Amino acid sequence: MFLLYNLVVHIAEFLLRIIAFFSPKIKLFVEGRKTVFSNLQGKISPGDKTIWFHAASLGEYEQGLPVIEKIKEQFPSHKIVITFFSPSGYEVRKNNTIADATVYLPLDTKYNAQKFLHLVHPEMVFFIKYEYWPNYLNELKKQKTKTYLISGIFREKQSFFKWYGGFYRNALQTFNCFFVQNESSKQLLQGIGFHNVKIAGDTRFDRVASILERDNTLDFIEDFKNGTTTIVVGSSWPKDEELLAHYINQSAQNVKFIIAPHNIKTEQILRLKDSISKKTVLFSEKDNQTISECDVLIIDTIGLLTKIYSYADIAYVGGGFGNPGVHNILEPATFGVPIVIGPNYSHFAEATALVHLEGCQPVTNENELKDAFDSLIQNKDERFEKGHICSTFVQMNKGGTDIILKHIKNDSL
Repeated sequence: MFLLYNLVVHIAEFLLRIIAFFSPKIKLFVEGRKTVFSNLQGKISPGDKTIWFHAASLGEYEQGLPVIEKIKEQFPSHKIVITFFSPSGYEVRKNNTIADATVYLPLDTKYNAQKFLHLVHPEMVFFIKYEYWPNYLNELKKQKTKTYLISGIFREKQSFFKWYGGFYRNALQTFNCFFVQNESSKQLLQGIGFHNVKIAGDTRFDRVASILERDNTLDFIEDFKNGTTTIVVGSSWPKDEELLAHYINQSAQNVKFIIAPHNIKTEQILRLKDSISKKTVLFSEKDNQTISECDVLIIDTIGLLTKIYSYADIAYVGGGFGNPGVHNILEPATFGVPIVIGPNYSHFAEATALVHLEGCQPVTNENELKDAFDSLIQNKDERFEKGHICSTFVQMNKGGTDIILKHIKNDSL
């Protein structure tokens, strides 16, 4: 099976090089991996003690960050290596200050796994949420390296739990402990013979709870908001923006809108701006206008959304009209903001829970969007109640990092 798997990986590697000529994202994926080993040689010495964290993309990095920070405190003499699989994670966080080396994870060939682990020689390895690369896991097992999964989540449909999933089940034998998010994940693993499982919840709750301790002030948002009820739209996609533009254009409510699209390509930003008939300003143009007089502010940059949520009276989180579904709702939730989302949220436990608790409201069309917004705008008590549900939900679910760190501390004695 390993022979077939490795053949498929090598074929994929070849095809990606061809696709890179036509896709900017795949080009980053391919080109970024060419310098991984030289970067590691320059930053990690043979005598260094290291700890390796792997995140598929940006969301998993943010999810694992509370653990990375605590591990760095607990093991100050170790160097931290962070790898990403996706350009959308690496390109945004390649200049983070917490890691001593941040690189793409080379594709999962036997040669890459052996060379990567030879250069990094980690004492401990943490995979965040998912991604189970058989060659890397096989080499880690051979070297008897302590390996952990944090914030893991398993579903019955995954190949591990099928009759044909023996190859991937074997890969799981590398892990010293699975820190999973829920009871169903624990039961699934126990059902295939893994009992080294602890429920530690989702460390994203620790991540977003810590946001409240930071300075989230943005003077230009205060100027724009100017005391007016404000709806913040985060990580919107074109389908979200189509419905939102209709609502904005037809709304007679005394309300302002801040839109932070998922994609900030110039043509998409301009298309969004042109679809809105009310007075609209881009973030990049804000210094040339009196933004307090504008109705809509479009954020055509990255890195500000979390702080912007702190100014929201109502939040709309995008992605719920497409696949895989809604984006991160925990950031507005931690600020006690009621949330509206699209219909595709069932794969996200936190969204499903908050919908059940009625802090988050899903909508399926323009009329439902209008009803949800109008009700929240007109009823301050409803906003407060739903927002309180959201903030309480975050506070009640934090603490996963402490569970993981306590185990790691005992494991390293």
